[in-house]
Amino acid sequence: MSSFYLSKPYQPPQAPQKLPLNESWALFGGMSPEQFMKRFWHKKPLLVRGAIPAFALCSQNEESIESPISYEQLVHFAAQEEVESRLIQSKPWRFDQGPFQKKSLPKLDMRDWTLLLQGMEAHHPAAAKVLSWFRFIPDARLDDLMISIAGIGGGVGPHFDSYDVFLIQMSGRRQWRISQQKDLSLDTKLPLKILQNFQCEQEWVLEPGDMLYLPPHVAHDGIALDAGCQTWSVGFRSPSFKELLQEGLWRLAESLEDIPELERKFADPKQGSTASPEQLPQELIKQLREQLASLNLNQIDRFLPGITAYLSEPKQQAFFDGPMQPLSPSQFLKKLANTSLIPSPQSRILSLGKQVFCNGDNVTKDQTIEIISAWNALSSTKRLQTNRLKNSSKTSLYEAYLAGWLIFKD
Repeated sequence: MSSFYLSKPYQPPQAPQKLPLNESWALFGGMSPEQFMKRFWHKKPLLVRGAIPAFALCSQNEESIESPISYEQLVHFAAQEEVESRLIQSKPWRFDQGPFQKKSLPKLDMRDWTLLLQGMEAHHPAAAKVLSWFRFIPDARLDDLMISIAGIGGGVGPHFDSYDVFLIQMSGRRQWRISQQKDLSLDTKLPLKILQNFQCEQEWVLEPGDMLYLPPHVAHDGIALDAGCQTWSVGFRSPSFKELLQEGLWRLAESLEDIPELERKFADPKQGSTASPEQLPQELIKQLREQLASLNLNQIDRFLPGITAYLSEPKQQAFFDGPMQPLSPSQFLKKLANTSLIPSPQSRILSLGKQVFCNGDNVTKDQTIEIISAWNALSSTKRLQTNRLKNSSKTSLYEAYLAGWLIFKD
């Protein structure tokens, strides 16, 4: 992870498929990912100077290196329906939701504005490569990579997040002030979630290539010090147990459709006369208890497939377009032997043991051993190239290709 490619603009390297988890990384100031997780993850903040060495090296050589994505490109993305974008202006605070026409966005030399673009890993390869650096953290925890570009004085106000975040400075300087205060009450008079009583405890100015990690509920406030200041935020979601169990229960209820025995009607030939007809019958309760016991609905293994399916769902803004001229099954297999098949940038793939879920679907259900193995390779390494498949016409792999969930790497 210490290698880099010098260019103008900066070109982030793709992380290797097998990350060196016990080796020193510049990204963490010489710590290994294993050391970082033990000492800082979900525990305390970490500031890393020169997390991306290319910026410091260029500075030493009196050269300039810019963000991989320019202001003009970000403005172009902000105009697209499939990109979630927000414009925040201060003095006074104002919030607008995209898409935005170019003329409605502030110029770089204007003050006190911030443009936020979510899920940029799905729209630009440089963002996807930066995200690959963090695959030592489970994919199920990943939310997305957000890019913030701002004019001088731009920011979103002092706030806190309910998730872990890595704040990478990619262009210009940003002043960060943080606090581990207990008072997280919000100012209800403002259109944004801004803390009512922010008390700064530490502050730094981050230069391009620096990184700040913050665990959940650490109050922070970032102010752009230069025009075109860019901060790339890698966020990791923390769904509530309520959310996970609700989604798991909903999908578990759907799975009951696959159990034909449950189509049998309730019968109560042993029901006697009752003086309390308003009460739910004990015979019904008894038989329901027996059915629930036979389904093992109190076992976590029954919930996990639905929860994994939920966590593999793509972003709401995700749009999948199948190939313009789809390959036939035989052409698909031939190309698969020579070209890598990869997930669409908007696809999410997660594994539960040998089961693989893509965009909310169990794509290994009722599939052959070869197809299951292929999906496991895709889930693990995010690419597949093989000549071992003999038939693809009705497989979930070929169907995912037709749906645009999987694409061939150019």
